[in-house]
Amino acid sequence: MGAHGWISARLNFVVCGYLAFFCGHFVPQAEAGCRERESPNCCTGRNNECFEYTRRKTVCYCDTYCQKTRDCCEDYRAVCLISAAIDCVVGSWGPWSSCTSPCGVGSTERSRQVSVPPRNGGTPCPDLKQRRGCFGNNAICSTAKEVAKILPDSFKRNFKDPWRRPHMLIKEEKASYCVHLRVKQASAACKLKLWSAQLVRERLVCAECQSDAMSKSNRCGGDGLQSTRTFWAAASVPGCHGSWIRESSSERCRCPPHSVLFV
Repeated sequence: MGAHGWISARLNFVVCGYLAFFCGHFVPQAEAGCRERESPNCCTGRNNECFEYTRRKTVCYCDTYCQKTRDCCEDYRAVCLISAAIDCVVGSWGPWSSCTSPCGVGSTERSRQVSVPPRNGGTPCPDLKQRRGCFGNNAICSTAKEVAKILPDSFKRNFKDPWRRPHMLIKEEKASYCVHLRVKQASAACKLKLWSAQLVRERLVCAECQSDAMSKSNRCGGDGLQSTRTFWAAASVPGCHGSWIRESSSERCRCPPHSVLFV
């Protein structure tokens, strides 16, 4: 190769070098990073699936956790619009709810609302609900503890005790009332007698409160509570007992045949 050829080759090499320098600094290269990810571009918290590749084809991440591990993609801040972390802010606790059990052990809870949700990796929200135990002591609790004693209606109908002295027989006759109760439970011993065998689960029973069975409050003990389970026992059948729920009541009425009486 002559001197002219050598000089020409060197000149071409210098020109190519300048062109490579110019392209590397002034011609934008294809970027790779969070912007190239399919939606969502960015992820909250720590998400190992939230990654992309850099220009050098190494892995970088687009989750908020990458700020701690310092492996975020180059365009992370620009794309994900990371600003100062915003912590969760919650309001004050609301009042405690009423006890779930009007009588005995139950639970009560209170809650609070989120005022400002967390953003940009801020502190997550604390518990929004609290629950604690409670003991219901409603005014009806003493009534709920009463156990109704019952007999078949054939046992006593306006019965007057012949052993009472004459002056004791003079007693104000009070009007009877009826209570309709839904049986919820009955023991196996109830099957021993024909009348008590009819006290089966989900059967609607009419129980009559007659004057002789009334207390000073003009009601029969254990006549039930609306929508609350109370208990009963068959006075003439040992071991026969169960529970029921009062559905309705009627003043000045008589239950139909094959019903029961409070005693």
